[in-house]
Amino acid sequence: MKISKIFLYDEPSVHELKLDDLCKFVQNTFSVPVEKRKNIFSRVNEQTANKLASCRIFNTRKQFETHTPTREEVEFELASFYDSSKTENIVMYDGFEFQRIVSDLISDYEATLDKLHIVFTNKLTCTYDESDHRYHGRAVICSNPAIISTTGIVEAPAKPRGYYFELISNVVQGVNVDTMKKKYQGTYLEYNDKRFSTISEGYLLQAIFYYLTGEAFCDLRECRLNNAHWQSDLLYSQLEIGKLCEKHQKALEQFVALT
Repeated sequence: MKISKIFLYDEPSVHELKLDDLCKFVQNTFSVPVEKRKNIFSRVNEQTANKLASCRIFNTRKQFETHTPTREEVEFELASFYDSSKTENIVMYDGFEFQRIVSDLISDYEATLDKLHIVFTNKLTCTYDESDHRYHGRAVICSNPAIISTTGIVEAPAKPRGYYFELISNVVQGVNVDTMKKKYQGTYLEYNDKRFSTISEGYLLQAIFYYLTGEAFCDLRECRLNNAHWQSDLLYSQLEIGKLCEKHQKALEQFVALT
C-alpha cells in the first residue's frame, strides 16, 4: 500500500500531546507529507452526537448491541465537543463502531486509499475479544481512519500487579490510597504525563505499519511495534528501547526507498 499523505487529528484535551512534533516525527520517519488537523469532532452536529452515544458499551460481557441513547447521553456528547476536557466518567465505546462514525466525518475527496487519516481522541475505544468473551480497552484501532485513544494508552495496558493488590487492600481497610499511588509513581503512564507524546510515536508507527503491511504489532519487547499489555512493557519498548527491531527497521527502509 502506497501512502501519498498522512493526516493527524489533534486531541486538545491532552496538552502533553505535541502534535506538531508528532507530525515532524512521522514525516521524517516515512518521508511522506503530513498535515495537522483540528480535532475530528470540532465541528459536528447532534446527529453525530447521537451516533456516538449509541455505540457506548454497557455490558462488557456481551458483543456489541446498538444502544438507544437518552437525551442526557446525547447532551454529554455534545458538551464534550465544546469542552474536550470533560472527564467526569470514563465511557467505553465500541472501537469499530466508533471508527465508522469517524469515517463518515471525512470527505469523500480525502477518503482515498493513498491518504491515511489518524485520529487522536480522549474517548476510550474498546473491542470485544472472542477468547475471553469480554470487551477490552484499546489504545489503537488500526484501519483508515486509524484511532488512537489517549485514554486507552493510560488505561488499556495493565499497571504492576502489586499496584492492584495494594489498591484493593487499602480500599477494603479504608486507608487513603494516595501514599500507595506515590509508591508506584513512574512505573506506569498517567494522565498529564510528560512522556505522553513520545509514547504516542509508537502507536503512530503501529497504525502506519498496519496500513502499509497489514501487520501492526511485533512480538519483541525490543521494538516500538510491541503490543504492550502491561505498562512496564509499554515504557520499556517506547522509552528504554525507543526504536524498531531489525526486521521492522529493514521494512521501514524498504518502504522509504520506494517513496
